[in-house]
Amino acid sequence: MSTLVRRPVAAGHRTGAPGRRRLAVTLAAALVLLLTVLASFALGSRPLGVDQVWHALVSPDGGEASTIVRELRMPRTALGLAVGLALAVAGVLFQALTRNPLAEPRILGISAGASCGVVLAISVFGVGTLAGYVWFGIGGALLAGLLVFTVASRAREGASPVTLALVGAAIDATLASVVYALLSIDTRTFEEYRFWVVGGLTGRDLSVAAQVLPFVLAGLLLAALVARGLDALALGDDVARGLGHRIGLVRLGGGGAAVLLTGAAVAAAGPIAFVGLAVPHLARALVGADHRWTLAVSALLGPALLLGADVAGRLVAPPGEIPAGIVTALIGAPLLAVLVRRARLVTA
Repeated sequence: MSTLVRRPVAAGHRTGAPGRRRLAVTLAAALVLLLTVLASFALGSRPLGVDQVWHALVSPDGGEASTIVRELRMPRTALGLAVGLALAVAGVLFQALTRNPLAEPRILGISAGASCGVVLAISVFGVGTLAGYVWFGIGGALLAGLLVFTVASRAREGASPVTLALVGAAIDATLASVVYALLSIDTRTFEEYRFWVVGGLTGRDLSVAAQVLPFVLAGLLLAALVARGLDALALGDDVARGLGHRIGLVRLGGGGAAVLLTGAAVAAAGPIAFVGLAVPHLARALVGADHRWTLAVSALLGPALLLGADVAGRLVAPPGEIPAGIVTALIGAPLLAVLVRRARLVTA
């Protein structure tokens, strides 16, 4: 009898261990994000102490520290949180929907759609502010995503992972050619566009973050709703149907979420590289393939990586700075290489 009592307890401990580990990793990721947010407020060409940051946030006095924190660093920190989260979660969704570990927000032409919207805003409609670009960028991303899914769904096998990737690549190339054509004939458009296309958080005010926030929240909600369905899709369409999932709705919901998140992020901060590619791999290495945990950890590590890159760009060559989009490429490339090498060693 005592043996019969002890075995279920031991099994329960074994079952709960992965959950406790995942919770610990999630809490650690939240702590990393908190530290990068603090660094984003405190570090730059004019370093500030934690007490100065706290005082500027809680009871601003109009002094130098308050001006730096509230007018310069708060907007880029808020935007970094939204954009990093959106890109990382979108990367998880794209990789799940296409079953392609190299998929990221550019694979379905979404980034190219946002770029095309921004270029049209500048060259055709004469928009000259970042706050004005956002709506055109989001609109371009949504139209590109809708076009990709519409064309892919008309294929014989429907919107399968391979079909989505192929159609997305074709749409991406087409829209990119439109962008380059417009830039080649309009010098003013090129001058304004090159500031946006580098990708970064500088020069944006809180209104930009406020504009994209509803799209980010809507994308997160859709991603949470389809998380279980993404786990089933990883097993194959037939298995997913056998488990009772409507794969068409899962793909539509996941694709819609990815488009909303990517469109909002790219429109606000430009096409920032590697966050949507590297962070999902890091999250899976830490918590496994369960998409609920992968999405949660990615939502924490994405903004941490982007804000960390933004802070690093400020500190490299003060008083100047390197845009965050360049730093994420420099950080993300070796990080991805390490993760891929680790995965090969595990599977060897």
